Amino acid sequence: MRLATVLTPLSDENLQLAAQCGVTDVVSRNPGPRTADLVALQSRVESFGMKLSVLEGDLPLERIKLGTDDGIELTALKDVVKRMGDTGVPILCYNFMAGTDWVRTRLDAPERGGALVTAFDLKEVERAVSLDAERGVVREDEKITPEMLWTNLERLLNELVPVAEQAGVTLAMHPDDPPLPELLGKARIMNSVEGFERLVQLVPSEQNAICFCQGTFAEMGVDIPATIRRLGAHIKYVHCRDVRGGPTCFAETFHDNGPTDMAAAMRAYREVGFDGPIRPDHVPQLVGEEDGEPGYTMQGRLFAYGYLRGLMDATAGAVSGASGSK
Repeated sequence: MRLATVLTPLSDENLQLAAQCGVTDVVSRNPGPRTADLVALQSRVESFGMKLSVLEGDLPLERIKLGTDDGIELTALKDVVKRMGDTGVPILCYNFMAGTDWVRTRLDAPERGGALVTAFDLKEVERAVSLDAERGVVREDEKITPEMLWTNLERLLNELVPVAEQAGVTLAMHPDDPPLPELLGKARIMNSVEGFERLVQLVPSEQNAICFCQGTFAEMGVDIPATIRRLGAHIKYVHCRDVRGGPTCFAETFHDNGPTDMAAAMRAYREVGFDGPIRPDHVPQLVGEEDGEPGYTMQGRLFAYGYLRGLMDATAGAVSGASGSK
């Protein structure tokens, strides 16, 4: 298991801080269509003694999700995977949320000591959608059904998994956040444990895998350690965070201040043999960081590094007797 991080901004100072805290793997957005840009990013990360292990974000996927791609996005996505294979970046994290990415309705909910966290309330979304419908903003032709999404996903995997296998790149699906059956008039399908079991069965392959976003699975209301064991060897990448609440209304927490038994979760990762990158996700904004990007400021991430490193070290020699959630 390797401690990983996303850095916002990806500055030399933040790279050095991450390296000083024992981070070994760096996660970045797709830098674009030029191999030279990926190589430059890789070299920069390596100059700080770390490895570029994951690309996630800025991927040509939206028309693929909607089933309206004319082949341009699919070709571009295959090229991303091929470049990753050529340069040795092993994991591509993607999602199948049509029309959105992760959604929050509040960016300044209070946490311990007045830290600020992101939160979600479906009632606020429904209120905004109702207003948009009255104004004629919501278009019927933009709607998509679960059946359409499954068809589009299977078509994508049939095309992309063979490319990933040849390149030695793992495709890691991120769950829908929040994990609702529908949001903003569009269906969602990666919102349950059963959905992820169906995902890996669509095109069985070591390269067709799961990004286990622990906070999103917590939003589903599942037992986290039990779910880690259930999905087992398909988990190749982990986003580690916690929440209070359920899929329709929740708030982020400090990694050590939520309802999930984080030590039990870490033991479960050990039990299933997970040895990939695990990164802290959506950290609280600490004092002095109020103007930073919500969920992605550096001081909160430094706290998370230490907490996760402690859990990793404490469970390194013990892979049995894991308990359930608190």
